[in-house]
Amino acid sequence: MIYILVALKSEAQAFVERFKLGIDKQNDKLSVVISGMGSENMFKATSEVVAKMKPEDTIINVGICGADKKYSIGQLFDANDINLTCVDHEVSDNTYEVVDMESKGFIEATKSVQNKRVFKVVSDHFEPKSVTKDMAKKLIFEKIDEIMEKVS
Repeated sequence: MIYILVALKSEAQAFVERFKLGIDKQNDKLSVVISGMGSENMFKATSEVVAKMKPEDTIINVGICGADKKYSIGQLFDANDINLTCVDHEVSDNTYEVVDMESKGFIEATKSVQNKRVFKVVSDHFEPKSVTKDMAKKLIFEKIDEIMEKVS
């Protein structure tokens, strides 16, 4: 099973549509869980999933992030390859290179898990108010195949 943890309903909708998942947001290979925004919410949701995982299962955190203007809107990051900073508030200045609000909670909750990954898609250049639900869904949807290829 691949467990996909997202913060937002719009991020989950991208996976639901791509894989034609039912109301329970899962099939026999994939389960999508919405945590809500913030590291604490992600930690709680991820901990619940980790408690029921089997050793061969994979868990991934997918979401949008803010980034410096040197990165393109829609660019996909594997968190292993960048300096991702997790904060507990929206960021409206370029204090950081790449920032999100959930990865810290996910990483803390998956310390004991072997098969884990974090993927972020650039949604804005530190202009969080410019991001709409439809935009978040579209950005994630456009990167699903690439993400799934990396975890398969």
